Amino acid sequence: MEAVQAQVLSHYRSEVVERIRANGHVISAGDLTVKLAKEFGFCYGVERAIDLAYAARKYFPPEKPIYLLGEIIHNPEVNDQIRNLGIQIISPKPTEDELARLQAGDVAIIPAFGTEVGTRKRLEEKGCVLVDTTCGDVMSVWKRVRQYSKEKVTSIIHGKSWHEETKATSSQARAYGSGHYLVVFTLEETDYVCNYIINGGNKRDFLEKFKGAYSEGFDPDQHLQAIGVANQTTMLRGETEDVQNRLKAAMIKKFGAAGIDGHFRFFDTICGATQDRQDALQKLLREPINLLIVIGGYNSSNTSHLAEMGEAKLPTYFIKNAAKMESDRLIRHYEQHDKKEIETRDWLPHGKITVGVTAGASCPNNLIEDTIRRLFELRGISVQELLAS
Repeated sequence: MEAVQAQVLSHYRSEVVERIRANGHVISAGDLTVKLAKEFGFCYGVERAIDLAYAARKYFPPEKPIYLLGEIIHNPEVNDQIRNLGIQIISPKPTEDELARLQAGDVAIIPAFGTEVGTRKRLEEKGCVLVDTTCGDVMSVWKRVRQYSKEKVTSIIHGKSWHEETKATSSQARAYGSGHYLVVFTLEETDYVCNYIINGGNKRDFLEKFKGAYSEGFDPDQHLQAIGVANQTTMLRGETEDVQNRLKAAMIKKFGAAGIDGHFRFFDTICGATQDRQDALQKLLREPINLLIVIGGYNSSNTSHLAEMGEAKLPTYFIKNAAKMESDRLIRHYEQHDKKEIETRDWLPHGKITVGVTAGASCPNNLIEDTIRRLFELRGISVQELLAS
């Protein structure tokens, strides 16, 4: 790990960002001020995952094949760097053809999101050497879900059923064979479940609505009698708390307050880094800023929630790199509701303005620097000159 630190720093470190951080997270020149959120970018879990991937390539002989299950983190530039090391990226849940390529002794890197129980078992059966970079906060959720499973309590997981982390967590609910899970993504879905708990309903409609988001053999009439709430670690804390409160209220209404402990469990599993970045952005949004730039991979859950927070307050542009700011008249940014990149014209106001900047936990500092440089370039200001003064 120590041997690869210099290599990792050379790829992702930013002297400009460090200077701005030391200057109270603010940099100004001409009529432009940029304010960085107090917490942004790489978290410890992401740094550890990247370090382990780099260390694996250095530790094992060059001829030893190394495979990565999906993306190490949700950032395209970082995953490109991993590929450049000679690490081959395969599916998060390898296909039969991909598994056939793997030989005993080949190295398989498990990403920060973790992997499904069945996938890990198959890799172990193949005799692969596993480099496990799963985030500790994710494993804390797994521990809780496994406990629910042992106690025959159904895990209600607040998250995105299609996300690698939630898939891995869901598989833990089946680790002992007796547990079940149901994934809810929105408050509307949560309310639907609450209504079913209290009033019952059409089982076929329920299963159709949540298709792909529940365990094999799940029966809402049987498996919503005792539930435990968990979550994807990168969700919005406030929304997860709403999910928890609504489900608890439904269980109290159905079974009474006196025996609620036998029917409802909850454990706070939002990761600290996610919460720190959300709190820091909340504070930044209370300051006078004209617009917000959010930097990160478009498939990054924690980054998308930062963008949602900004969109609720002021013009917000979710970009994956500085190149998306083509000019002061045109920016290409991600529109989450339609899940596509769109164009916005005349996005950067004239005159004296303050721009807020934040980044998800999977965004390296060098990309944040590129964005800040580009903002000043669009005003004809060189950041190098600014920092030298």
